[in-house]
Amino acid sequence: MHVAESVTDLDRPHRPEATPADGPPEPGPRTRGPWLVAAAVTAVLLALATRYGYHRDELYFLLCGRHLDWGYVDQGPLVPALARLADTVAPGNLLVLRTPSALIAGGCALLVAAIARQFGAGRGAQTFAALLAGSSGLVLASGHLLSTTTVDMVVWLAAALCAVRVLRTGDTRWALLLGLVLGVGMLNKLLPALLAAGLLAGIVIAGPRRLLRDRWVLAGAGLALLLAAPNLVWQAAHGFPQLSVAASIADGDSSYSGRLDAFTLQFVIVSPYAVPIWIAGLVALLRRPGWRAYRALAWAWLVVVVVVLAAGGKGYYDAPLLLVLTAAGAIVTLAWVNRRATTARRVLLVLAALPFLAPNAVLLLPTLPADRLPGFVVDVNYDAGETIGWPAFADSLATVHRALPTEQRQRAVILTSNYGEAGAVARYGPERGLPAAYSGHNSMVDFGRPPDDADVVIAVGWERPDQLREWFTDVTLAGRVDQRVDVDNEENGGPIWLCTGLREPWAAIWRTEVRHAG
Repeated sequence: MHVAESVTDLDRPHRPEATPADGPPEPGPRTRGPWLVAAAVTAVLLALATRYGYHRDELYFLLCGRHLDWGYVDQGPLVPALARLADTVAPGNLLVLRTPSALIAGGCALLVAAIARQFGAGRGAQTFAALLAGSSGLVLASGHLLSTTTVDMVVWLAAALCAVRVLRTGDTRWALLLGLVLGVGMLNKLLPALLAAGLLAGIVIAGPRRLLRDRWVLAGAGLALLLAAPNLVWQAAHGFPQLSVAASIADGDSSYSGRLDAFTLQFVIVSPYAVPIWIAGLVALLRRPGWRAYRALAWAWLVVVVVVLAAGGKGYYDAPLLLVLTAAGAIVTLAWVNRRATTARRVLLVLAALPFLAPNAVLLLPTLPADRLPGFVVDVNYDAGETIGWPAFADSLATVHRALPTEQRQRAVILTSNYGEAGAVARYGPERGLPAAYSGHNSMVDFGRPPDDADVVIAVGWERPDQLREWFTDVTLAGRVDQRVDVDNEENGGPIWLCTGLREPWAAIWRTEVRHAG
């Protein structure tokens, strides 16, 4: 079996139209094609894993991993625990840190193919679905970095596969596995609860409503809550800070910039090439008689995307469900190609992919030299810029620190505006003789405040000194961040302030004034 077989053999052993009208098609035959795609995706991601450097979020996860808890302001314990494990096995090794993400990305290609197989896809359609997933912006971008999005992606797809098994077979024991997946997923973030709400709404709208009172479904829901309980209890005990972070995101207080961007992202996050494919999958799930059992999945996406847009969430929250629609659309698309088996349709299918899928290698993966990265790459992919220049960032702070008189240098600490900057100081500061860094950003505020006698502060990340002057009597410009490459990210060229004369004790301002979410 080769990946190239995908156009020629769709559904020949397994045509949905040949299926009895009283149920969905039987699963398609097993094939090696998706495994080859998954292996290629993982291999590419591992080969590029050490290009550029840490992402700001990865530096933050490493810090959270040093303060393991059942919850954090903006996430659950799962990814910090993974970061802690990787850094324990191989301290400072970026390849080891990102290996789980590369494996998850390959696994997601397999899951999408498996969903297509449950829909009745033949060998070619399964491989085509895996190719669409493996080359998608969502999988490549998430698979390159260790992030909560990476874990969310595999959780949603695994849960969707379990839901498909329940809907196809009527065997509700699969709901236990669905509950297990959702419960583990909520130890990462609470977003799987949104998926559960979407599936629930889909079943209410499209049926089968008997699932709502099925004992195995109820047991699965109970299992999900049981597994998520430690994080939920932590969130409740701390006033559900994730809701505050979500409100900040909705207000645009992050790299996310509004509902219009969230809507637009629906049409690019898999790929523009896949848009007509997943739309075809959505229509087929809603209208194809043989797929009536799966209509709840289509409605689940519609409900989830409406909630995301209405609540001002990030546009990638619902993206794994787009891959479920893509799995269905792969079957419809290759059926269209094979209906007349014309060369023109096959050529169109292949050639149309090139201008949309090939740029992903440049825009979403670190293939170009960091010191010659075109500005349009960072414009399209904000995260690319956030993986460049952290050692030089620490060097810029070290230059300011070394210039201080000895007495001030001994009392100095670093105050950063965000967790990425604090994480960079923790990672690169010790070898440069830098003092400890503190921040009020998200869970950083809970990791400790500066010592009471720390009245000399090197502050970075504040474009204007207005807020700093509320805390200090003297704030002067001491330098600027020089990351030694021409990249437009949040740190490069930013001011470094020297602050003295603390107006109030740290204990008085730390949690009330310094703390901020987003």
